[in-house]
Amino acid sequence: MRRAPAVVVASAAGFAGIVAMHSGSSPSILSGTGPSTPVSSSPATTGPSTIPTGPRAGAATTAIGTSEQYGYGVLAVKVTVRGGRITEVSTAKLQTAEQYSQTLAQQVIPLLRNEVLSAQSAHINGISGATYTSEAYAYSVQSALDVLGVK
Repeated sequence: MRRAPAVVVASAAGFAGIVAMHSGSSPSILSGTGPSTPVSSSPATTGPSTIPTGPRAGAATTAIGTSEQYGYGVLAVKVTVRGGRITEVSTAKLQTAEQYSQTLAQQVIPLLRNEVLSAQSAHINGISGATYTSEAYAYSVQSALDVLGVK
């Protein structure tokens, strides 16, 4: 019987720790909340670049978003737009701190790519268990879209 109060106290303490950890965090780009421009406190973030892929009207243009440092590595996303629509999203840079992070990224990035193509924006649903990766991906996509002039 004495274990039940201990479990309740431990659960409450864990919840309080999570709330305290997130109370000072910046707004998220995931699910359309937060700023519409990329936010990164990382000094390792580099500016986006544009790679035009054709001179004619309606040709695809490509931009590489900022390299976003997140809790488990650095990633940058390449976005291709044709006729105002996102037609391709790929990973331009992915460096992870450890093998587990690499494995997780390989599982999550295709899901995030599909989210961007479906939403036609960086305002996507994050992947549970990969929040930092999801946010870094969305910020990099948004920075590429900003360069390309896509809202």
